[in-house]
Amino acid sequence: MALSIEQNAGAIAPTPEEVSLAHSSCQILAGYNIHSEIPLTINISIDGKDANAITIPAAAYSLLLEILSQMAQGNAVKIIPIKPELTTQEAASILNVSRPDLVGLLEGGKIPYRQVGIRRRILTQNVIDYKNHLDAARRQALEELTAQAQELKMGY
Repeated sequence: MALSIEQNAGAIAPTPEEVSLAHSSCQILAGYNIHSEIPLTINISIDGKDANAITIPAAAYSLLLEILSQMAQGNAVKIIPIKPELTTQEAASILNVSRPDLVGLLEGGKIPYRQVGIRRRILTQNVIDYKNHLDAARRQALEELTAQAQELKMGY
């Protein structure tokens, strides 16, 4: 199961104390510059008592570093498990569209899917690819509008 880190509703914003703690923790962890697939062992203690060692997957280290980085910037963070396949409602939520709009995209051939009985199933990667394509198109349009506004000396 893959995980996604999102900054959106439902996440709790860090307090100023947590922002400060996340900042210092992130700097320390980033200093290790770990880029391997080898599981890591971390010592955990509460109030300086009874250090216990736990082993975590290397991917969890990367996620932990990203979480701390976002918190250090004052951003609320929410971790969402991502399944290999999504229902139409789950895919619609990721794309921030209604389920009927998503069904239109599926039936229009914009996003591949498969039928399981009467249900549609969409590969998570296909939804993410479509979202990335939309985001890139939006960025391109924004860049073109910005360039046009600058050419017309609109003060932007």
